Amino acid sequence: MAKKGAIVVGSGLAGLTAASQLIQRNISVRLLERAAKPGGNSIKASSGINGAPTKYQSLPDSTFLADTISSAGAAMANMTSQREDLIGTLTSSSSAAIAWLTETHGVDLSRVAQLGGHTHPRTHRGSGSVPPGFSIISALLTSLKASPLFQIQTSCTVTKIIRTGSRVTGVEYSGEDRVLKELHGPVIFASGGFGGDATGLLAQFRPDLAGFPSTNDPRPGSQPLLTAIGAQVIDMELVQVHPTGFIDPADPSSPVKFLAAELLRGEGGILMRGGQRFVNEMDTREHVTNAIIDTVPTVTLPKQWNIQIVLDEGVYNAAKSHVDFYIFKGLIKKTTIGDLEDIDALASIRAYARAVMGKELDKFGRSSFAHWTLETPLPESVVYVGSVTPVVHFTMGGVSISAKSEVLDVKGDHIEGLWAAGEVTGGVHGGNRLGGSSLLECVVFGRIAGDQCADYFEGRKSEY
Repeated sequence: MAKKGAIVVGSGLAGLTAASQLIQRNISVRLLERAAKPGGNSIKASSGINGAPTKYQSLPDSTFLADTISSAGAAMANMTSQREDLIGTLTSSSSAAIAWLTETHGVDLSRVAQLGGHTHPRTHRGSGSVPPGFSIISALLTSLKASPLFQIQTSCTVTKIIRTGSRVTGVEYSGEDRVLKELHGPVIFASGGFGGDATGLLAQFRPDLAGFPSTNDPRPGSQPLLTAIGAQVIDMELVQVHPTGFIDPADPSSPVKFLAAELLRGEGGILMRGGQRFVNEMDTREHVTNAIIDTVPTVTLPKQWNIQIVLDEGVYNAAKSHVDFYIFKGLIKKTTIGDLEDIDALASIRAYARAVMGKELDKFGRSSFAHWTLETPLPESVVYVGSVTPVVHFTMGGVSISAKSEVLDVKGDHIEGLWAAGEVTGGVHGGNRLGGSSLLECVVFGRIAGDQCADYFEGRKSEY
């Protein structure tokens, strides 16, 4: 049994990062996870983690902050000092986050790609076959489980945050036995977003998304636990609909979709509707999604649009580990252009190939083509194809925090003894999150939360 220490709620990347910082400071950690297995949504992340500048980038990169602000869209019209501090902290700490993962925890992040909405390649992943989310989570879990200061309990649900006077002093929770128990200590919340809370918070703040499939498993959001003790929420209506979730041919009506990683487009893949490209695939997720949902869905429940993602052999080789996994899952198939459903596809792919070779400008404004190598598309040319549709993916809104990861109340004051990091928080991304910034957010603010909690605990440990 761990001795008295800090409490971390949630075992995704934000929670594991915070726990790692606390353990490094020789402070015991009790981590509570409601799922049966640790890792949260972070373990499924497949495109990578942003960082700039890093030693893995081949070109100078000083535009991460500007790209993040541009991607945030209309939310930046209300550029408060708090929002400015959060975005500034996210981007300015990104290089250190990559170094922490690679140098301290031995995670391979040596491969760099450019995703939609980015002006430079800055999204890092490993050179092997293991997806970045899984490799990062595995490395942190292995390190934590080796420490006698760390204890994790899965299949348990936090039911209440305990507040004594003006400060948080612990949590109430129940395990598989459904018996209510209490833990006492300072608390870090890293319990994720509410994208899977279709009949709860999502229905409350974005009823227009009713019927959309999601990449999130059905589960309630935990922000009400925080607002119950006076926490402020921000940007709750800002929900990211990712343009590409796979439609599984074996279960096309499933409301839960497997994400088609953004790196498929970043490495050169294209999107087609009715045999025609229709958008710059390297634009922001918001823009690409809107270009799809502005048309009538082909299926109404769940709401689905029949979009094809098409890769050539060059893109396949650049994203081989991902594509092979998708082929194994039956989500992508290897075929030829002549066997595509739409007879106009060959002409559209030929036009794209001419733009790749510099023979003409891409009519949708795409300028980054990465690893597409098919120069002369023919009916017998090999391509890799999957069907995708927009999916509810990420909630930009959540509990309001300071740049020190302190949870703020409705007056903007820090709630003593309480911090938060990751998707449970809001204000970091504005109206649209850049691909690769979710894992980054977890590391940056998870490290800050862990350090801030450690400072607090060391000053008041006799009270817990």
